[in-house]
Amino acid sequence: MPTAPQNTDELYQALEENDRLPYGRTRTVTAEELVDAAEQLAEPVPLVHALFELQEAYTYGSEPRKSPVVFARLLNLFDEQPDVFDERRRHTLFWRFKWVADALRVLPEIPLAGLRQWLTEMRDRYEKAGLGLQPYYGQAYQLAAHIGEGTTLAYELWAGRSRTGLSDCEACEICERALYHLAAGDDERALNDWEPVLAGKESCQEEPARSVSYALLPLLRSGRVDRARELHLAGYRNCRRNPSMSGEVGRHLEFCALTGNEARGLELLAENRNLFGEVESPLDLFDFLTGAEVLLQRVESLGHGELPAAGYAGRTWTVAGLRAEVRGRADDLAARFDARNGTTAHTDRRRARLDRAPLVDALELTLRTRGLDEVAPAAPVAAPAARTAAEVPESLPELILRARTLDEQGHPDARACWAKLRTLAASRDYAHPDDPAVGPLARLRADLLSDEASRTGEKDEFAEAAALHEEAAGLYEDAGAPGDAAVARACALLAAAEIPAEIPAEGAEGGSADEADGAGGAAVKAAALASAHAAMVRLHEEASGLAPHQEGRLLRLRATALGMRLQTSGDEAHVAPVLAEADLLLAFATRHELGGQISGALLLRATTHALSGDLPAAVTVIDGVRDRLKAHGPAWHLPRTLALRGRIQLGLRDAQAAQADLAEGLRLAADWPADVVDTARLHADLAEVCMHLGRPDEALRHLTRSAELELRRGSRTDAYCAYSNAAQLCLDLGRVEDCIALLDSLLAEPDVAAGEVDDRLVAQLRLTRARALHTGEDLKAATTEFVALAAESARWDDDPGSHVMIAAETAVLLGESGEFGRAREAAEQAIAAHARAPRYEQLSGCLRELARLQAERQGPEGLADARAHLAEAGRIADEARAAEYEAQGRSLDTALAYEHGRVNAYAGEYEDALAALEKALALLGGPTPEKGEDHAGEWAECLRLTAAVEGIYLERPAPALNRLDAAVSRLTALGHTEEAEPLSSLANRLRDGG
Repeated sequence: MPTAPQNTDELYQALEENDRLPYGRTRTVTAEELVDAAEQLAEPVPLVHALFELQEAYTYGSEPRKSPVVFARLLNLFDEQPDVFDERRRHTLFWRFKWVADALRVLPEIPLAGLRQWLTEMRDRYEKAGLGLQPYYGQAYQLAAHIGEGTTLAYELWAGRSRTGLSDCEACEICERALYHLAAGDDERALNDWEPVLAGKESCQEEPARSVSYALLPLLRSGRVDRARELHLAGYRNCRRNPSMSGEVGRHLEFCALTGNEARGLELLAENRNLFGEVESPLDLFDFLTGAEVLLQRVESLGHGELPAAGYAGRTWTVAGLRAEVRGRADDLAARFDARNGTTAHTDRRRARLDRAPLVDALELTLRTRGLDEVAPAAPVAAPAARTAAEVPESLPELILRARTLDEQGHPDARACWAKLRTLAASRDYAHPDDPAVGPLARLRADLLSDEASRTGEKDEFAEAAALHEEAAGLYEDAGAPGDAAVARACALLAAAEIPAEIPAEGAEGGSADEADGAGGAAVKAAALASAHAAMVRLHEEASGLAPHQEGRLLRLRATALGMRLQTSGDEAHVAPVLAEADLLLAFATRHELGGQISGALLLRATTHALSGDLPAAVTVIDGVRDRLKAHGPAWHLPRTLALRGRIQLGLRDAQAAQADLAEGLRLAADWPADVVDTARLHADLAEVCMHLGRPDEALRHLTRSAELELRRGSRTDAYCAYSNAAQLCLDLGRVEDCIALLDSLLAEPDVAAGEVDDRLVAQLRLTRARALHTGEDLKAATTEFVALAAESARWDDDPGSHVMIAAETAVLLGESGEFGRAREAAEQAIAAHARAPRYEQLSGCLRELARLQAERQGPEGLADARAHLAEAGRIADEARAAEYEAQGRSLDTALAYEHGRVNAYAGEYEDALAALEKALALLGGPTPEKGEDHAGEWAECLRLTAAVEGIYLERPAPALNRLDAAVSRLTALGHTEEAEPLSSLANRLRDGG
């Protein structure tokens, strides 16, 4: 806290600001400082408020030992100065007797007699104040349930009494009743009791997160697997990293362990590592540690005890090591509670949890379903292949020669040979064969470098790939292999041409920096590829003694460089040079029977025709390639060929044919390593086709599979982009919790957390997550994320357009939260960025929505500010008109007139509202067959509001009915019966005098 409040107004403002903070040390420390400040003011009422805030911070910040101390001060103030406590403060004081009972119960060092003495104090105080005793009996039952004795009688004494104004909320009492039936083994009755809470009809500070965590296993046992999955995703998000809900986190970890989601469990454990050191409640810690041990025990039983695990700070842990530590601490806590209570309840409950067998073999909880084999950090590996790969020779000379032969053919099995050779050559006792056929060690090192360079280039690390190829070329020359050196140098030239160029940020006044960078970057890259091609031609001409496979590769690289130039530039003049190079390659490969290069040349021709827009020619060529590959091979080219054919068919708008080709390509791809046949691209293409076919759920599966394959082969940027698309599709499909869970998992990845991933890509992931939170009605969390993103995007000098978008959305969320001052500040940021990169519709929509929200929430008092927002939106509409901008939907002027109508109606200015709405109707124009259903719906809604203002608020039913009747007839005649229904309903209401 920068400065201590100097008067009561400042104190109350500080208390209000602190109340908006999440529970935790920051809020608690500030609450402590505010109590000190309140004491200095020497006024009892502000001190009471400060003490209430401090007790709340301790209670929900998981510091139960301190809560009773604060309450003792409040109780003394009440006894000494009862007049200080008005009805509301008195109610709060008596409510918090229960908080103290809860706090004392979770501390094993408090004797059982002390717990019962406090309940007696509570009962006596309630009786003296003339308050009903149901809350007291509720606390007595909770103590009995905690101890494990006398629960039936205690439950009946509580549950049979009528609720009072001091009873726990409905949601909390529902949970206690459900837990009673759960302990009795009646899952079905417990779930029936829980339904109002699980359905979101009853909630509070702790609910439904607490009930959800307990209901997960009963739901599984009763066969409601999908419901359990849904509640796990939503419930976990509401309790993660929260020390006061660590027990709930533990139950979610247990749920993962018992549903075949051990890898997700370890991920969640890592996300909640803070709980090992921040939970001050021994009972909550006991629940958390027991849930964690269920998970760790399961992972260890599956043979993964040496996997890394996130545990207590100060050292690294394995699963086995952490399990032993957790077991010791949890056993100690159980023993302490049982010793205090004189029962074995906690030891028994703990043993029952640890003895549970998995309830489901494998429940797919999230879109990132991973196994324990994928948890440990390891080098990227290809997906297992269905085809049985040729055996790798054991003899070292045979292995080297086999690798080179396969490499000359472009055979996928070459990689397995190179991988084994890389391991052998790296060992200290490696002895290179003295065999003229094998050649010197320098040549083998060049081979390995060349393979490494190719794999590095596939991950788009072009600078490193170019350097490795150059190094390999030098070693080939040293080894007396000039042909291989020439090929390596050509590869280096191509990789160097693909290194992204830095474009001077001079930009064009008429466009964004992104547009300038895109155009300039394409031109620079195209020029680099042309230069690389020219250098390759010279290299080829100067080389001598090339073997056919080497010359074929040089021709292929030359053609590839020009093909990439065409793809980059899109220049029609670049088509013929590519086809000429492809014809050279085809003629050479045919003459020397180089099967891989023949299909490569034909594929290049097909791609070139497709890029130039001649899709029928592309189909003709690709069909020939397909038939040739089926007859003569190489078989590993078929998946890529079918993938290209599928993309061409999609270009021809035949999504069914595209799907058939891609599905067949995917089936054949299973026979080869995923990175060789680009299975990830096949899945991505299938996702696009499925969207065209109206099968979004299937598209989502392909997108996530594509992303996971990219991740496996180390292409993390491509993987995150694919996951970003999957998350957005999830959101579009209304699968909000799936979207949030996927993004939470991605944002927890070590390279993302360490800031090693492109900041704009991470921002996109966060933006989608914020939108999902908003859609899921978690306004507070969504607003917090949007505010943070707006602050970051304000520093994106090269991309003001994105800042307009983010700041505008932030303003709307702040408006929805009622923070209109901050909303205005965010809108002003958007307006300033809009001056550099116009975003007419987004900014106009933001300002109109802010005006609506302010008028709706504040009525006449908010009208001036609302009209100011609309005036700014009017200026934006004028700018758009001057720039000849056309809105995607209704015009900005029409939308503005409609919003003027709504805003004035909310503020009670009905004449102004009517005039504005009539203007909107005029701008919209009436429905016609050409304007379609969407326009008819907009017009009908605008007319409905106009008639409501006129007929109800201005009390002019006759003209309003005339409007409505004419509109209903017009809409009905055009077949828009659904749009006419609300108008008919309003007309009937007006005729009935309402």
